[in-house]
Amino acid sequence: MAHTCMKKPRIYLETSIISYLVALPSRDLVVAAHQQITHEWWSEQRNRYELFVSELVIQEIAMGDRDAANRRLSLVEAFTILMINDKAILLGEQLQKCAMLPEKANADALHISLAAYHRMDFLLTWNCRHIANGRTRHAIDKALKAQKMESPIIVTPEELTSEEG
Repeated sequence: MAHTCMKKPRIYLETSIISYLVALPSRDLVVAAHQQITHEWWSEQRNRYELFVSELVIQEIAMGDRDAANRRLSLVEAFTILMINDKAILLGEQLQKCAMLPEKANADALHISLAAYHRMDFLLTWNCRHIANGRTRHAIDKALKAQKMESPIIVTPEELTSEEG
């Protein structure tokens, strides 16, 4: 089989990925490990994928310290930005209910919705509380199937590595 016709898988980068790339090394050992894994994925794996962010990611990474926000924004300036529309918002609300996510997680549900609505192959995140979480993934998969939509594969950079090349 020739691989010349194969398109790169499409990845939606959730805000935590961009934040971990720019943040100062954490003193929390788990967060520091996640930052290191993210840097390794960024340097060794990202070119295997077509990368996307959304208007929501842009809004979130633009917040906070101006210098850090500028560094985050510069990382994604060449990426395609997925637009938020009424259908994605409605889907996000449905996903939030189905996954029983708290009200404060409405942006997390919208990230999942945007990745599904725009037919991303993967959603890459370190948000393991509301997004990359087995219970949430199961509920999201069921809810999207009911909508006759395919769920993106929700993963952390640690789960999306390849030993090839």
